[in-house]
Formats: sequence, C-alpha cells, structure tokens
Amino acid sequence: MEQEAEKSSIGMGSSGGSDTDGSEVVSQVRKMLFHRMLVGIQDGRFFLGNFHCFDKQGNIILQDAVEYRSTRRSSPSPMEQRGLGLILIPSSCRISCHVDFSIDEQMSLLKIKQ
Repeated sequence: MEQEAEKSSIGMGSSGGSDTDGSEVVSQVRKMLFHRMLVGIQDGRFFLGNFHCFDKQGNIILQDAVEYRSTRRSSPSPMEQRGLGLILIPSSCRISCHVDFSIDEQMSLLKIKQ
C-alpha cells in the first residue's frame, strides 16, 4: 500500500527528481526561456514578450510585454498596442501560445524519444 502511494506521488511530478518524463519536460521548457512568445487570450487581445517562466498552475510570465488589441473605430492601423513590461497571464484566460524559434530549435523540440 505504501509503495503504491509512493509511485503515484512520483508519477504526479514530485520534486524527488527521479521522474525522467518530468526532467525531459523541464529541459524542453528551459530551451524556451527568454524567447519571444505570443499569447492570445479569450477577449481577443494578444501579448508579445520574452518568456520568463510559468508556474504549476500554467500561468505564464512575460517580460517586456506589449499588448495588442483590435480597434473598432476607423484608424490607420487596425491594431492598437501599448507597452506593459512584466505581466502574468492566467492559464484560464489563455487560448493560444506561440514561441519564436529557429527551424533547428523547433526540430530539436520535436524529437521523439525512442
């Protein structure tokens, strides 16, 4: 019974460090650090910034973020932007996420473990 509890806690990503799948995910996330990330949220806005980190709940923190939103009035540009700096984007609001990588970096992230 105790062994089953230990196995389930390891499978859920405990900080014991013996979970190889967890360390693989962490290494992939580390490759994304400080790359440009575009995040779309439910109300139609987009945020572009440098990926800084995310937490266990899936909230994303962007540095040097710029908010883009569509304007409904007739103006020269259909998108309005404003600088925000450091922001947290809740996972509950996020609908899309794109990280800016070179082709080689994208291929290294897509490698299938055999």
